[in-house]
Amino acid sequence: MDPLSEIVSLLNPKRVSAVGLDAGGSWSLAFGRYEGIKVNAVVAGSCWLSMEGSDAPLRVSAGDCFLLMRGRPFRLASDVDACPVDAEGVIKGAQGGGTAVVNGGGDFFLFGSRFTLDDEHARFLLGSLPPLLHIPAASGDGTLAWALERLRAELHAERPGGNLAVHHLAHLMLVDVLRRYATDGTRSGGWLGALSDRKIGRALTLMHGDPSRRWTLSDLAGEIAMSRTSFAVRFKRCVGVAPLDYLTRWRMLLAGERLATSATSIAALAPSLGYESESAFGAAFKRVMGCSPRTYARSRAAAAPESQSPAGGLVRR
Repeated sequence: MDPLSEIVSLLNPKRVSAVGLDAGGSWSLAFGRYEGIKVNAVVAGSCWLSMEGSDAPLRVSAGDCFLLMRGRPFRLASDVDACPVDAEGVIKGAQGGGTAVVNGGGDFFLFGSRFTLDDEHARFLLGSLPPLLHIPAASGDGTLAWALERLRAELHAERPGGNLAVHHLAHLMLVDVLRRYATDGTRSGGWLGALSDRKIGRALTLMHGDPSRRWTLSDLAGEIAMSRTSFAVRFKRCVGVAPLDYLTRWRMLLAGERLATSATSIAALAPSLGYESESAFGAAFKRVMGCSPRTYARSRAAAAPESQSPAGGLVRR
């Protein structure tokens, strides 16, 4: 599996919420702080997006998609000078297929979904990304446009299997937006932007493809035909951390997932992730995850019943 597919598959959302917003006339909605990732796509019309910490509002139009991270409050508005109302009250009242209607609707339609993530997964993904990713309508191969049309249909009709359909379509949107960001050569910073770098992207693919191999800096540099020094400098510039530090973090994320979802023993887990001994693996795990593997497994087992949500993790409001 490629690095993007692997990382997104391990995000393991505790909860996915999805809702449509149909607005008309003059309107402004203020959204408070939140957890996880918000994936939003404009299906029709346009509006202004203002986010705490940003210099100027961003105009988003039909076909545009944007990801919001870091939990910063933001505002969506037809007019930047319109008086905002609390969005939570509007969204809570969404009825008729999970769509909130403002001023009778008709001028603007947006699909929004929120992925609430495990802390470890969120840190791995969000730590290297900017708080806002804006993907204009002109980019891409039509995947997002198709997904938006399907989502709009699902949100406007109570169909058998609708919850599951929206759940998977929301995931497809997330993958497509991240893919677009990753393959845009003008992007930079973090593992996602580094995928567009031919050399560093290849090194990431090697590490993800064989985490059990006892990789050295020389091994990785040799595989992509670079000197150790040039590779180390370029990798850290692109990804933000040293190659072997990245590898350790990825291995521990895999370890955490296996400890939480399987009965794999630590004795078997250590060599499968490139460690010669349980003690070496345990020390690395505690350094990255903040606790021992056994403590982590027990805490995840205890929290599992609480993290289950209805309808396969999807909440349509």
